[in-house]
Amino acid sequence: MKALVFGVDPEVVPAPPDDADPLLKNLAATPMALQEIADPRLIGPDWIVLQTRLTGICGSDTKQVLMDTGGDSSDMSMTAFISFPQVLGHEVVADVIETGPDARGVEVGQRVLLNCWLSCGPRGITPMCPPCQEGDFSQCWHFHDGRLAPGIHTGNSADATGGFAERLPAHDSMTIAVPDDVPDEVAVLADPFAVSLHGIVRNPPPPGGKAVVWGGGALGTAAIAILGALYPGVEVAAVIRHPAQQDLARKLGALVVDSEQSGEAVVVALAEWSGGVLRHPWGGLPVTHPGRVDVVYDTIGSPQTVEMALRVLGTRGSIVVSGVNAPARFEWSPLYFKEARLVGSNAFGVEEVEGVRKHAIEHYLDLVRAGRVDISPMLTHTFRLDQWRDAWTAIVNQHQTGAIKCAFDFR
Repeated sequence: MKALVFGVDPEVVPAPPDDADPLLKNLAATPMALQEIADPRLIGPDWIVLQTRLTGICGSDTKQVLMDTGGDSSDMSMTAFISFPQVLGHEVVADVIETGPDARGVEVGQRVLLNCWLSCGPRGITPMCPPCQEGDFSQCWHFHDGRLAPGIHTGNSADATGGFAERLPAHDSMTIAVPDDVPDEVAVLADPFAVSLHGIVRNPPPPGGKAVVWGGGALGTAAIAILGALYPGVEVAAVIRHPAQQDLARKLGALVVDSEQSGEAVVVALAEWSGGVLRHPWGGLPVTHPGRVDVVYDTIGSPQTVEMALRVLGTRGSIVVSGVNAPARFEWSPLYFKEARLVGSNAFGVEEVEGVRKHAIEHYLDLVRAGRVDISPMLTHTFRLDQWRDAWTAIVNQHQTGAIKCAFDFR
């Protein structure tokens, strides 16, 4: 089958001009190529094989392919949880085309979404570790163990190839049926929605509070939609750079602050919106005290965004970080002064929404079918797999292209 394989010799392409965007220069040299590889096998008797229909390009895929960490990340600890070569792609809508003799709950011909975690069940480990027993699959203790090479989810284990290919393997626990009335183009957005849902329902805003969403990509857009659907009494501001993302955020009900402004202008705008009282130190950005922002959902996770969030946050407020960028110095004294909570948020699992516990992807499908959530405009571009360089070029140039979520279409 055809697959995009990462961790191989890069394809030879013309060098970009000297004044090209650095990310496009990285794209020209990225160690990935479209290759013919063996069809996926049944890794165990309870595994299945999927035929890919649509695969979203995740922000983590983009950072890897573009070799873009936002700075020096030479000691990034997550490199302990991967193996090569890789076929990336974990935001997958697919058809079941083969099932092992012990596979349960899935049938050939069924259309499914991928629950990508390579946790205890897929690895054949019993008894399951405590996080897996609780449905916190992203915190599994055994990402190095069992019948698979190291990797936290489909696409970053050498054994569990991903959706940037015509077919992929999956454990029977890694599939969630897609109802007939949910189109592929809507279903493929389930994964980023689930990521944002996890961070919000585990760190919810107070009733009648004020929340800030940092970033207008897939996670930021989904976060705005979730806040509107589940917490309608909460006021939402969103700090966003690109025009298409700003337009969609406004349609979803957020007040938009343009992140192309200076850091001081962003802090001032959020203070004015929230009612925070600005104080001016000898140098650097102003700080609010008292601040009136209850929680910040930071889908960027850069030193700059965390610093600005701390400046506008209220006393004992929370910053929930789901984005990943390389560290750098930032002024963090408001962390102790405001007794703020800085919380990491890693992907998704079984979540409680309005008193119901089920998988986050299932919550997404329920909310879509009930007409409470519509993030379908977020899918702006689709590409064939052989157009993969065009896909990432559109992402790099998203200020001009309007790209928010891009996907590979195999139909």
